[in-house]
Amino acid sequence: MPLHILVTGTSRGIGAAIVSALTEGGARIIGHATRAAPGIIAADLAERGSGDRLWATALDAMDGRIDVLVNNAGVFEGAAPDSPEWSGIWERSLQINLQAAADLCRNAVLHFGDVRTGGRGGRIVNVASRAAYRGDSPDHWHYAAAKAGMVGLTKTIARGYAAHGILAFSVAPGFVMTGMAEDYLASRGGAQVLADIPLGRVAAPQEVAETVRWLATDAPPSLTGACLDINGASYVR
Repeated sequence: MPLHILVTGTSRGIGAAIVSALTEGGARIIGHATRAAPGIIAADLAERGSGDRLWATALDAMDGRIDVLVNNAGVFEGAAPDSPEWSGIWERSLQINLQAAADLCRNAVLHFGDVRTGGRGGRIVNVASRAAYRGDSPDHWHYAAAKAGMVGLTKTIARGYAAHGILAFSVAPGFVMTGMAEDYLASRGGAQVLADIPLGRVAAPQEVAETVRWLATDAPPSLTGACLDINGASYVR
């Protein structure tokens, strides 16, 4: 029986690579983006309650069973401390990067442990960021805070529900060669940023995707609660 997996933020970059990796492994995937497409549910995670609505729609599309949740959707927008948009960008960032992911995790935990569905357990993989541990630029306090929160909620879920067969993992990429990272690298001076990465390059989306695939399908249960770094040794902890 193929795994039923919900992946958020699948229109491009890391999300699209995750879908490809999981599909090759034989899983049945339902994706998410801001616009609907075949196999993709439209949802604006900036809206309150969007995570709950996305889960309900995905569960219906997957015949009432989801085995794995991958929270990949995110937004990376600058907000200088003196910007008049400071509060609005913080609210948007925390809603998309943390609250919506938390709402989806809550639904997953309730579903995985629901005796009405057999209480089979399940897996959660949250795509966080190196920023959760290292911090980020002066314009991205909110992003680092949200990603640190994502790591914290993942560890809390792992500790709280492992006995019920619910496993939770996170990954913390550094720069990944996506459109979002390319714009940031250009704005910060690409050579200077690369000089801080001992590997000499940023990660490819497929490297993150393969790590997520392994966590979602094959990682040993005793790894639950772990956060795996994918940053070319630019931050070692």
